[in-house]
Amino acid sequence: MRIAIMGAGSLGTIIGAFLSKGKEHVELIDVNKEHVKALNETGAAVIGTIKENVPVKALTPEEMTGAYDLVLLLTKQVFNKEVLANLKHFLTENSIVLSLQNGVPEESLVSSLGENRVIGGSVEFGATWEKPGVSALTTAVDSFKNNAFQIGELDGTITDRINNLKEVLDLVGGTVISTNLVGTKWSKLLINVAMSGMSAALGCTYGDILKNEIAVTSAVMLADETLQAGSASGVEFTELAGIHVGVFKLHEDKSNLPNVISLAKKIFEPQALLKASMLQDLEKQRQTEIDFINGVVTAKGKETGIRTPFNDLVVRLVKQAEDEKIVPSFDENIGFFKELIEKEI
Repeated sequence: MRIAIMGAGSLGTIIGAFLSKGKEHVELIDVNKEHVKALNETGAAVIGTIKENVPVKALTPEEMTGAYDLVLLLTKQVFNKEVLANLKHFLTENSIVLSLQNGVPEESLVSSLGENRVIGGSVEFGATWEKPGVSALTTAVDSFKNNAFQIGELDGTITDRINNLKEVLDLVGGTVISTNLVGTKWSKLLINVAMSGMSAALGCTYGDILKNEIAVTSAVMLADETLQAGSASGVEFTELAGIHVGVFKLHEDKSNLPNVISLAKKIFEPQALLKASMLQDLEKQRQTEIDFINGVVTAKGKETGIRTPFNDLVVRLVKQAEDEKIVPSFDENIGFFKELIEKEI
């Protein structure tokens, strides 16, 4: 099987390393020429909670040739139009494109690539790109080995190709087949909305959020808004890493808020070192995926009549940081969340 990893950033470098270690025919594709050069010369170095250095083959999009049996799509959605236009030249009718992007991009992927080619998935481990050739795994090793991916056919069926794909991804970490892909993607979206959204809005790690009562309370409110907006849109949420995200649902009077906050601290502690990819984008003065993460909740909220004040605030703060080309200040922005909590709770 010839495999392409489109977007060999923080996650793609780690996935490429372990697939290559498993002797799969893998090409790591990225626009960062320095990163590609380092990968080819010194291998994919994985640091953080695990230590690996694996020889890999890397190239830029301009260097792609031939056809791929499997493409793991890890580029950011903001670049999908350009990425997909190029990718089409390297697919056959039987090629599989596994979307491991944030958010819920499957509908747009199907319209561009065809339903028969697209399988959806969710990455359940965290990583930080450190420097060319080096990526840090920020998830605890046991969690990574047992719960690395969820994947599923768009119609929820269990097929031979989904089972074969599971075997390939098991070389990286534990892979679960989902029969409710929309629910799986929305469940992952909920995690990104709550934790990545706050990480980007405050310029901090997940651990910094968990240690601050205002920040972790806001993260729980973001999760609850996602559950409300998703449910109103017909989404049936699922388990992630053995935990059903419905545990973040708040009572109308918020009486269970302290219990949900305690759960959030426990659930996200293994991800304490993680820094959101959106924050990494802000540090590099790049456009973030905020419209495809928290922005999805605000859009669905407007469609269904669900109020989303915490998501609205995160979107505003991250877009402001994009426009001003700055990294958000925890001390400055936490005050906005304090004011909102006092108003809403």
